[in-house]
Amino acid sequence: MSQTATADVSASIDASTPAGALSAARHDQPLTITPTDGALGAVVMGIDLTQPLSPTHYLQLKQAWLEHHILIFKGQRLTDEQLLDFTTYFGDVFHPPGHIPVLATNEQGLTPDIVKVSNVKGGYTGNGELSAHVDHQWTPRPSKASALYARQIPSTGGDTYWYNLNLAWETLDSHIRQSIAGLSLITYNPFLNRDSSRPGYRVPDNPPKGEAHPHPLVTTHPESGNKQLFLGEATEVEIPELDYASGKALIEKLRAHLYIPTHRYEHRWEVGDVVLWDNRATAHYRSAFDEREIRDMRRVSLAGGRPL
Repeated sequence: MSQTATADVSASIDASTPAGALSAARHDQPLTITPTDGALGAVVMGIDLTQPLSPTHYLQLKQAWLEHHILIFKGQRLTDEQLLDFTTYFGDVFHPPGHIPVLATNEQGLTPDIVKVSNVKGGYTGNGELSAHVDHQWTPRPSKASALYARQIPSTGGDTYWYNLNLAWETLDSHIRQSIAGLSLITYNPFLNRDSSRPGYRVPDNPPKGEAHPHPLVTTHPESGNKQLFLGEATEVEIPELDYASGKALIEKLRAHLYIPTHRYEHRWEVGDVVLWDNRATAHYRSAFDEREIRDMRRVSLAGGRPL
């Protein structure tokens, strides 16, 4: 892995520096950003997320986020509003169209700014295993990012694995890359398709539920220019350009290639962890945990554009 990344400090401090300027200079000290041992991700040290970001820190975090796809902040103690304040440095809060349900959408079609990802009363996602997925992929404009904050965690389980969709693309055989570059993918809404018997590829006799919003199967990141294999692990999908047998076989092959240990980072949560991930470049999975234990998290998602 690459060595710890730091940024140059533009301000010098001497004995004559006023106290306020000294405080500001310390606030701009370079962060320590250390890549994980996995296929993506970096740990950020030297920052208190309850405090406003300086321009220097924002630019350093943005560059590291685009490079590593997920950033991990340890030992934070945040209120819901502080989590929201930090996350929205990177964009506006994601709110889907009211008729397209996502996690935490209420009967009026509204989705809260801060989602309670928890197995306690009033929370969402329970304690079961969640297959690897790209958040909000079935919407016309999927979210570009999310931040997840750990308030309480179980003694075992409840881990999150992030998969590097760019690495999955780059490690495909060249002839496969050429053959799929122009294809589109429809991901059907899992909040409408709650029947567990529905397959991972739509059977022609199964009428689709909800609207279809095709996106490129291979996307181009709007900021880095990288290409991604934009595909979840198990959600019902369809490639409209291919017949059923060809499309199903291709999706099975791509999923078998994408969702392997060498493409992921496995995060073992600790209380106070905040993870900010790029939803355009990653998919994520959660392991199951004992229903008698509590996993209490808070999530903020950010609005994105149409995938390229």
